Amino acid sequence: MSVTKPLPHDAAPLHVTGKARYIDDIPVPSNCLHMAFGLSEIASGRIREIDLSEVRRAPGVVKVWEAKDLPSDCDCSPSLHDEPLLSGASVHYVGQPIFMVAATSHLAARKAVRKAKISYQPRDAVLTVDEAMAADSRFEDGPRIWEKGDADAAMAEAEHTVSGTLEMGGQEHFYLEGQAAMVLPQENGDLLVHSSTQHPSEIQHKVAHALHLPMHGVRVETRRMGGGFGGKESQGNALAIACAVAAAETGRPAKMRYDRDDDMVITGKRHDFRIEYSAGFDGNGRLKAVDFVQYARCGWAQDLSLPVADRAMLHSDNAYDIPSLRVESHRLKTNTQSATAYRGFGGPQGMLGIERVLDHVAHALGRDPLEIRRLNYYSDVGAVESLDGGLSAPRAPAEQAPPPEDISGQKKQAAAEEDLTSRGAVSSVPAGPAPSVPADRQVTHYGQPVEDFILGGLTERLAESCDYAARRAGVAEWNVGTPLLKRGIALTPVKFGISFTLTHLNQAGALVHVYQDGSVALNHGGTEMGQGLFQKVAQVAAARFGLPLDMVRITATDTAKVPNTSATAASSGSDLNGMAVKAACDTIRDRMAEHLAGLFQAKTSEVAFAGGEVTVGSETMSFAQAAKLCYEGRVSLSSTGFYKTPKVAWDRIKGQGRPFFYFAYGAACTEVVLDTLTGEYRILRTDILHDCGASLNPALDIGQIEGGYVQGAGWLTTEELVWDEDGRLRTHAPSTYKIPACSDRPEIFNVALWEGRNEEETIYRSKAVGEPPFMLGISAFLALSDAVASCGTRYPALDAPATPERVLRAIRAVRDEL
Repeated sequence: MSVTKPLPHDAAPLHVTGKARYIDDIPVPSNCLHMAFGLSEIASGRIREIDLSEVRRAPGVVKVWEAKDLPSDCDCSPSLHDEPLLSGASVHYVGQPIFMVAATSHLAARKAVRKAKISYQPRDAVLTVDEAMAADSRFEDGPRIWEKGDADAAMAEAEHTVSGTLEMGGQEHFYLEGQAAMVLPQENGDLLVHSSTQHPSEIQHKVAHALHLPMHGVRVETRRMGGGFGGKESQGNALAIACAVAAAETGRPAKMRYDRDDDMVITGKRHDFRIEYSAGFDGNGRLKAVDFVQYARCGWAQDLSLPVADRAMLHSDNAYDIPSLRVESHRLKTNTQSATAYRGFGGPQGMLGIERVLDHVAHALGRDPLEIRRLNYYSDVGAVESLDGGLSAPRAPAEQAPPPEDISGQKKQAAAEEDLTSRGAVSSVPAGPAPSVPADRQVTHYGQPVEDFILGGLTERLAESCDYAARRAGVAEWNVGTPLLKRGIALTPVKFGISFTLTHLNQAGALVHVYQDGSVALNHGGTEMGQGLFQKVAQVAAARFGLPLDMVRITATDTAKVPNTSATAASSGSDLNGMAVKAACDTIRDRMAEHLAGLFQAKTSEVAFAGGEVTVGSETMSFAQAAKLCYEGRVSLSSTGFYKTPKVAWDRIKGQGRPFFYFAYGAACTEVVLDTLTGEYRILRTDILHDCGASLNPALDIGQIEGGYVQGAGWLTTEELVWDEDGRLRTHAPSTYKIPACSDRPEIFNVALWEGRNEEETIYRSKAVGEPPFMLGISAFLALSDAVASCGTRYPALDAPATPERVLRAIRAVRDEL
């Protein structure tokens, strides 16, 4: 069986040899145009006068467009229709495209846009959370509030309380391959779009809308991206539309790619947040009430800010059963880049808020933060909650049941793999009202029962394997005897919901062909951005037919093959597309089984597919021979597959329902050391135990966990976005924006997978792994906070990113020097 094996990435040899083809590597025709945007130099105001005469006369320039020259507003927004391709008379942030140029080379276009002469009438820009609140500049009429219990009353009755404010910065995606697109004119006015995008169907929709074309007139193809992290979910729309406009008007191919500086200045980032919190708790540290006020700085256009802010609210509980929880969310409109999707999609911001609360509570009581966390956990499935709120007799992890070696006909398969029958692959529960929940069941603040919680046992396992207790004692001893270098340690959990919160996006399609030589080609709506999705889905197809993996080939994501796809986002790529491909493969396999059984006078239950062969009763043949027999018997060897996630039902206005199919879990323990004279620090060791269910590919999953942790730690430590008082992004290049390098990874880095299966019917009972590991990086931030706390007596209200400057300020604060 190809599933569960730690196989390398399908394009690994191409990656390391430089042969992997990206948008900029596609050969272009000799008459291809190259596009560039002319950008606003102010954050807010009107254009008094624009003179583009020198731009038009610049060498190599073929055509120049202003907003008035476009065939429509060419809206780029994924949501509110508030993001025109070119600004028109008003500008809303530094870096907003005002005009665009088509020239004979990339360099010529770049040089030409700099010759524009634009005079502005500036207006007061709204740049900060405080300015937005003062101006009531927001994307909804007022704050959104979700509440469980009565937080005010519970807070008033609590034995102890803490309160504080946490600032956390945004984050640049910094994908290795920048934004890029190329459009080739076709017959009848049709367009072929090559785009580095996580959402080909949205590119198709936005290009068709801009040019008044039916969607069948626009075909979008994406073979791979050099990274995405959410930054290519909606931010690629502008490039594809710009190229499409030029190609449609001139009849020539058009190509556009951002240079790194332009990419960072134009595109959106992770939402920076401010969270104000107050918490009430008893003398043991058991939370009674928590009140959050979240302020999300969303930028000038709505983009995906509402669902991002929603998910921050949804993850405000993280792993904790809080009797009374109130979350108030403000979605603020500012004259900065439109903040957009980023790995975790708001979840990290919400989760960091509650982790700060638990850390603050532990400091106030002088207790081990891990002890306080475990005291407040939801109960493990099958665990008995003790009187003090702790857990006793945690459930042992479920054994990982390996898939059967044989892949046979439908009846035999149903008996061998109850959870993976063809019927199970395509069946679903229609979305509807959320089921009522018995009062004695643990429920989130948004009404979803927590039925698969495993963090009690997982945390215990990790604490033992990383020797947490002894190391924490060692850290304390070190800090007493070492005045200049201080150490800190933190173990933090992750409970992350898996599904799109916009319910209709939880669907996927696939197209599978078996050729008469036994080779298999498949296509699905997911996109490959380095995460290994294509390899995992190919493993599923190989397993369904009992074939070696080299007999299966996945072709580039193509809207002409699988229509109406969802973005590869929300950690759902393998869940959705794996199940869709499985459904298609099983349909073909069962047709083959029926035909072969008839030929050899056997029962369909006696047909088995394994080891590249097909056994029919007492007869054995190669899969290729079986495919040829079925072809000659006029059996269709092609099928579509479709899957929609069951059980999800969500009312975002009420803040109630079941937005997630299941939860993914994990925990990380990080130890750091910092220099109290400079604020510099190092991550010494990290131990991670993460829940991937029955992993489809442990090698790929461990890679995702390692990368997710480092990226999450980078967000909270080194990656600082700085805007000046005029709204100009000053950290717009690798020279001024510090992503983690190899030397920043932990010196000791231990990663293991939790042994267990998904309680829900996912593909081979696996779990999503794209986003959940990102939040394991919170342990690095809180380990730094722990180290700072050892410098004084006050609670270290450390903000993120915890740059050396912020660490020094926090040290001075805990020493009461500020």
